Amino acid sequence: MSKRKRPAPFSIRLTSEQRERLLAEAGDMPLGAYIISRVLDADAPPPPRQRRGLASEDRELIGRALGQLGQSRLANNFNQLAKLANSGALPVTPDTEAALQQGVAEIAEMRRMLIAALGLDSGQP
Repeated sequence: MSKRKRPAPFSIRLTSEQRERLLAEAGDMPLGAYIISRVLDADAPPPPRQRRGLASEDRELIGRALGQLGQSRLANNFNQLAKLANSGALPVTPDTEAALQQGVAEIAEMRRMLIAALGLDSGQP
């Protein structure tokens, strides 16, 4: 049995503008596959353009959510509250209740932002 030889590669030089245009037109297709489809079957309609990755607004929302998560120390604070509650050393005062309500609100906001950024349906009105 003989091994099949791969065809020799073919390269072209593109300006950065040309490459960006082709990448945008290719959508989710690999660039090489897109170029081959357009060159060898130029009469065929171009493949549907699909979004590459997340939109900048989505990346901004995810960044904000992750920033809030990193700065909030929510996990550590809730863990400390749980330990105190389990040992019976946590008095339920208005301050304690307010802190818990604030934590819940922060978590709910992060959840909302992440769901929006990922384009998911939260199932809430």
